[in-house]
Amino acid sequence: MIHSIAGLLDGGRLLRRRPFRDPHHSASLAALTGGGLRARPGEVSLAHLGVLFLDELPEFARPSLEALRQPLETGRVAVARANAHVVYPARVQLVAAMNPCRCGHLDDPALACARAPKCARDYQARISGPLFDRIDLHVEVPAVSPADLDLPPPAEGSAAVAARVATARQRQSARYARVPEERRPRTNAEADGVLLEEVATPDAEGRALLRRAAAHMKLTARGYHRVLRVARTLADLAGSEAVRRPHIAEALSYRRVVPGA
Repeated sequence: MIHSIAGLLDGGRLLRRRPFRDPHHSASLAALTGGGLRARPGEVSLAHLGVLFLDELPEFARPSLEALRQPLETGRVAVARANAHVVYPARVQLVAAMNPCRCGHLDDPALACARAPKCARDYQARISGPLFDRIDLHVEVPAVSPADLDLPPPAEGSAAVAARVATARQRQSARYARVPEERRPRTNAEADGVLLEEVATPDAEGRALLRRAAAHMKLTARGYHRVLRVARTLADLAGSEAVRRPHIAEALSYRRVVPGA
């Protein structure tokens, strides 16, 4: 329906695959969240139930990125114009990529610029704390050396990973089948409130670890609940009915540590 409103259906045919949208970093606020004379849907709505990929994240305009905070939290975006007020769905999986600094060589003293490491702090400061807080998994990817390019493929291929993910999704569908349809989450990422406490409360050791980590890492309430959702998903991937300490520990390892914490 969203692509139909935007006039993006190929030959009038419905989409059969989940959308993947990768706007350029020069995209405007209206292009990302929606707008224009007829309040058309933006990239975050065109990616509904799919992937929104933002490459070179700090290069996007600050107002455009800040406008994504509400859609990422609620799964919908309100587009208000003088002649129209429309609410579009915007439940996306946000995937973003960025260099650690402008030159991209922060970890290589031979290539890093003269302003390192201050340039990295300045560059990463383009992303606000509240937006970082809405990203569940932060993974640092080191540079690939020429020797790494000649390594054999990983033991677990993409097909095997996809099968594990599908099994975990089936677990989640079965778990939430009892929830009334109008409030039923599709995945753990949508579970909230009492339901999240019911399905993701960890064992005693996991709770103790989470309490200590929340204080040490200065987790916000949002970050605390996002750790629980990630831990619940890790438990599903491992085939575990309960959320245990190792799942909490791994989920915490993916949180961005606040500088100075």
